[in-house]
Amino acid sequence: MSKKTVMIQAVLSALFAALISAGAFIQIPMPSGVPVVIQDMTALLSGMLLGPIWGSVSVILFLLLGIIGLPVFSGKAGLQVLISGPTGGFLLGYLAAALICGIAVHVFIKKYKGASYWVVLSLIALAGTVLLFVCGIAGFMRVTEFSFVKTISLVLIPFIPGNGIKMVVMVLLAGRFRPVIKNYLG
Repeated sequence: MSKKTVMIQAVLSALFAALISAGAFIQIPMPSGVPVVIQDMTALLSGMLLGPIWGSVSVILFLLLGIIGLPVFSGKAGLQVLISGPTGGFLLGYLAAALICGIAVHVFIKKYKGASYWVVLSLIALAGTVLLFVCGIAGFMRVTEFSFVKTISLVLIPFIPGNGIKMVVMVLLAGRFRPVIKNYLG
C-alpha cells in the first residue's frame, strides 16, 4: 500500500469522525434518555465505505473526541458517558458495528453485481444495526437495571421506523460511494 493511499485513507477516516461527531447535533430527544440521532448511520457507513480498519479508526477518533471533552455524545462528553450513561452501550456499539460492517463488505460485496449487490448491502446494514442495538440494549440495561421487556419498549421499538429509514439511506449511500472511493484509492 502506497503512502498516498494511506494518507487518503487517514484523511477519509478523520472526515468520517467529523461526520459522526456532527451527527450529535441532529437529534430528537426521547423519554428513555437515548435520542434519535444520525450518528449510528454515519458510524456504520464508515465501516461500509472505508472498510474494517479505517472505518473503525473513524469511530475510535469520534470516541476519543468525546472522551477528551468535546460534546459529541449527543451534546454530552466525557468517559462517564461511555461507562455510566444510558447511551454508552450504543456509543461503544458504533465501533463493533462499523468493524463488522467493514468486514462483511470486504468479504461479501465483491462477489455480487446488480440487484444482488443491493440485497447484500441491505443485509450488511441490517446486521450492523442489529449488532448496534444488541450493544445498546445491553448497556442500557446494565446502567438502568431495567427489565429486558421495559428496555425493549424504551430503546428498540420507538426506534424501528427511524432506523428503517436510516438503513435505506445508508444502503443507497454505500452503494453509490463504494465504487467511487475504491476507484479513488486505486
